[in-house]
Parts: sequence; C-alpha cells; structure tokens
Amino acid sequence: MFNWLKTSLLMAAIVALFGLIGSYLGGPSGMMLALLLGGVMNVFAYWFSDKMVLRMYNAQEVDEASAPQFYAMVRELAGRAGLPMPRVYLIDEPQPNAFATGRNPEHAAVAATTGILQMLSAREIRGVMAHELAHVRHRDILLSTISATMAGAISSLANFAMFFGGRDSDGRPVNPVAGILLAILAPLAATLIQMAISRAREFEADRGGAEICGDPNALADALTKIDAYARGIPMVTAEEHPATAQMMIMNPLSGEGLAGLFSTHPATEERVARLREMAGGRRY
Repeated sequence: MFNWLKTSLLMAAIVALFGLIGSYLGGPSGMMLALLLGGVMNVFAYWFSDKMVLRMYNAQEVDEASAPQFYAMVRELAGRAGLPMPRVYLIDEPQPNAFATGRNPEHAAVAATTGILQMLSAREIRGVMAHELAHVRHRDILLSTISATMAGAISSLANFAMFFGGRDSDGRPVNPVAGILLAILAPLAATLIQMAISRAREFEADRGGAEICGDPNALADALTKIDAYARGIPMVTAEEHPATAQMMIMNPLSGEGLAGLFSTHPATEERVARLREMAGGRRY
C-alpha cells in the first residue's frame, strides 16, 4: 500500500512538473498544450512501446515446440497469478536479465536472455519469471512507460524554454534566467522522480513475484547471482537505449553513477534482505 501511495504521489509530481514548464512557455494555455502533448505521447507509448522494445532487443518469440520447459514454466506461473498467458520471448544476450512489456495483462509479453537461462537453476528462473509476471499484474509497464515518456518530454520542453524563452498569460517575455534554471533543474527533477517510481515498483514486483512462485528465497538467490555477473557482462542494446534499463530485473548498465538517487533499481542487498525476511515470516 505504501509503495502504491508513493508511486501515485510521484506520478502527480511529474505531471505537475510538465504543466509548470508549459505554463512558463505560454501561461495557462501553454500549460494545457504541454499536458495535451504529454497525453498524445503517452497514448503512442501505450500502444507501441512493447513492439518497439522487443524489436530493439531482437527478441524472438518462442512456444511449446521451440522452448517447451521455459514456456510451460511461464504458463504455470501465469495461472498461479490469475493472468492470461503472455507472449514469451528469448533474447540472444549473454548478460543474465529479463523484463516484461505490454500495455495490459491481455497484451503482455515476458522476455528472458539466453544468459539467464544458462546461469540460473530452474527454481531461480521460476522466481525471476514470477517477478516479471508481478509487473504485469500490477500494470507497472504502463507506469514505467508513462514516467519515461513524460521525463523525456520534460527534457525536450525545458531545452525549448531555454533557447526560445517563455511568455506569461499576456504574451510578454519572462525572465530568461528562469528559463536557464528551468532547463537545468526540470530534467534533473524529472529523472529523479522517474528513478524513484522505478525503484518503488521493483520492490512491489519482488514481493508479488515471491507470492506468485511461493518461494521468496528462489528470487533472492536469483538476484544475488544476477547481481554478481550482470555488471561484468555488457548488454550493447541497453547501452544504446538506456531508457530501457528500468524494465529489466537488474540494471543492465555497468556504470550507474550515483548509486542512490539516479539508480533505476533498489540496492540488490536490500531487495534480497526483504525477500529473506518474507521467507522467514511466511507472509505470502
């Protein structure tokens, strides 16, 4: 409940930030135009983001014939989660990782790298895929798509504001210094909010995944292994499209900069500790 409240407040903050830039560019009418633009961008992302990201990673769809054990595992977990069977994909990448995408549970897809299938045990893979199905059940894909789209739009609007200046409701130019500050601070704030949303949803997916598979320690063991190996194995597509990093079960980028505020994922140690505590308390 706390993470959902936190996510709602963060989403409200990023929308308010978007409106603030629009207001700077053109007063109340500018705010409305900015929010309209954000809405159009989100509609596009809602319908097409899954196809775009799967194409980026050259993901190949599999079925019972081409990947019988993996496909059967996902089908069993989807049944436990009360979800429709998602499309299942494999990505030919040595880095151990996985993600979910799709605009809703009826149009969802889960993808795993060949590296994660080779590195983890069947029990650990089950924990990972349960985590991804928890994202589907919580509709986190929609939240992450909206936050990423809004953050990108805020950066573009802020740059526009710096170069072309703003207008008040009467059409008079406003202080150019405000535009410069807006161009610097607004994208930073949007990124921080986006990262905070991503971290909150990862904690929820860990909890939900543990409930779906019925084995919190399986996911904890998987996260420990993935964290140990993922940083040393580059994922070229993720480096070319860093906005997709938040989709993965573990940050695929080797350099995270400031590990706290700017991380797309919570610290692995904290995620594992929460799962171990959950296993010990049998609260699932």
